[in-house]
Amino acid sequence: MATRTIFGPGHELFRETVRRFLAEEVGPKLRGWAEQGSFDRRVFQRAGDLGLLCPTVPEALGGPGADFLYSVVVLEAAAPYSNFGLSLTMHSEIVTNYFLHYGSDALKTRWLPAMVRGNAIGALAMTEPDGGSDVKAIRSRATLRDGHYTLNGAKTFISNASTCDLVIVVARTEAGEGGRGISLLVVDTTLPGVRRGKPLKKMGLQSQDTGELFFEDVPVPADHCLGEPGAGFGYLMRELPWERLQIAVSAVAAAEDAYRMTLDYVRERRAFGQAIADFQHTRFLLAELKTEIRLGRTFVDQCLCDLVADRLDAEAAAMAKYWCTDLQGKVVDACVQLHGGYGFMAETAIARAYVDARAQRIYGGTNEIMKELIARNL
Repeated sequence: MATRTIFGPGHELFRETVRRFLAEEVGPKLRGWAEQGSFDRRVFQRAGDLGLLCPTVPEALGGPGADFLYSVVVLEAAAPYSNFGLSLTMHSEIVTNYFLHYGSDALKTRWLPAMVRGNAIGALAMTEPDGGSDVKAIRSRATLRDGHYTLNGAKTFISNASTCDLVIVVARTEAGEGGRGISLLVVDTTLPGVRRGKPLKKMGLQSQDTGELFFEDVPVPADHCLGEPGAGFGYLMRELPWERLQIAVSAVAAAEDAYRMTLDYVRERRAFGQAIADFQHTRFLLAELKTEIRLGRTFVDQCLCDLVADRLDAEAAAMAKYWCTDLQGKVVDACVQLHGGYGFMAETAIARAYVDARAQRIYGGTNEIMKELIARNL
């Protein structure tokens, strides 16, 4: 692949640490985690011990105080381990940012040091059974009285649902329509009235913790609201460009990984007296995939430069999310075909990459929604 100029020597040293951790602590355990539908939370503590969690949290709050590109290193290294990578990035790159950008000093001090160490796992509860990608249709409600919100509602498809210690719940706290009156409440999952459903059985991402959360008259202190009450929809929209770019980063890295393992396979596998790689069809297909992966990588790296310069816009992030996840789907499908019958065996890495890739076009806002957002600026 092409030489990249956005990373420095420190980023590359960090990349090797992350890769070694994932290879030793995650890879060998994925099959067992898939059987139970969730990961062992001790892996977060191990990642915290190595300084791999929440890279952008300031040193004053126990974090590394690193730049966004250290986060990108984690995203890229975790892409081949998508079962676990999604849980890791939800904790480190989504929940953490809501605290950093909108949390009070008290909330930051309470939760961020524990999140950095891996002693507290974070989740974001936005999607509801009837809502899908439509955030404005939120039905969960929280009523403020005597210094506490009383929270009621149900959430589904929640990453880290079974393991989280805290969850940012998107709920309506004021009367209104659309995005008005929506707030972000930080909920300690040990509070009375919080109930977890069983881990959801998924087609792919089987060792990634996805589940349901239910809230029945949960007493949430009023000062556990992130930012201003009723302003939550704006905060969600503000964070979405980086969240969607994260998916694009992971998609391109996963496509690269699938391409590399397939290139190795077709060089070794033989048919009709020659290597699969020697057939013109194989060489032309691999050339096409290599070119499109390079295009995706170039676009994503430009978006990352814009992110670092604080000029990444929502439209570019939507473009990156939809195009790169579509690309990932195309690449892994072609790579399964080149593996032949072995590509259809569930225990192979390329088969796992195939089923895990399908969710990328759905979460973070479906690709159809991404096109709708882009079309609004035509």
